[in-house]
Amino acid sequence: MFDRSFISPPEHLHLIKARTEELKFNMASEDRTGALLQVLAASKPGGKMLELGTGTGIGTSWLLSGMDETATLVSVETDAILQDVACKILGRDKRLRLLIQDAAAFLRKQPQQSFDLVFADAMPGKFESLDDALAIVKPGGFYIIDDLLPQANWPAGHGSKVDKLLHRLSADPRFAMLPMTWASGIAVLTRLAPPSEPLPKRKHLIRSVTISKEAERTK
Repeated sequence: MFDRSFISPPEHLHLIKARTEELKFNMASEDRTGALLQVLAASKPGGKMLELGTGTGIGTSWLLSGMDETATLVSVETDAILQDVACKILGRDKRLRLLIQDAAAFLRKQPQQSFDLVFADAMPGKFESLDDALAIVKPGGFYIIDDLLPQANWPAGHGSKVDKLLHRLSADPRFAMLPMTWASGIAVLTRLAPPSEPLPKRKHLIRSVTISKEAERTK
């Protein structure tokens, strides 16, 4: 495949990857996932982006590389050691807000339909608190998940959870879904615009003309 040859990596990606290897963190997003995030983020000028699971900031850097200057990104993580890598390398970017917080608790506090893109790269927002994650996606916005193809680090029984998740998402009438055998296995969902209300029926003015028998006789 030619895909890796035409991908434009973020400026600081190599620094984040080096630190990620030092920490022996093996759950970071791969480059093809990042390239997709970059493209989708670029389609939302001025958009509000959310990443659930900062990790060391690899996915974060890809999202930032596609965003324009007026877009914003909130990235939520529970592991301060991992997120510290992102903080030190990407923390000067004013578009980025890094939070150490439980993602499920964060989701519960968000207004409905308040984000243009949600990348759920953690258990919360994907296998947990799914309804809360879907609720905050704006019409026309994206909900993205990865690691849907079998992985070496999957615990026993995780494959059945993935199948149930995909069936549940595909049955949601609020979203259009595209599952892809791309990178680690990705699904992109777009929230459909709500159906427009039917236009009020046009009122026709009906004129009733009564012609009296007397008028008829005068003809």
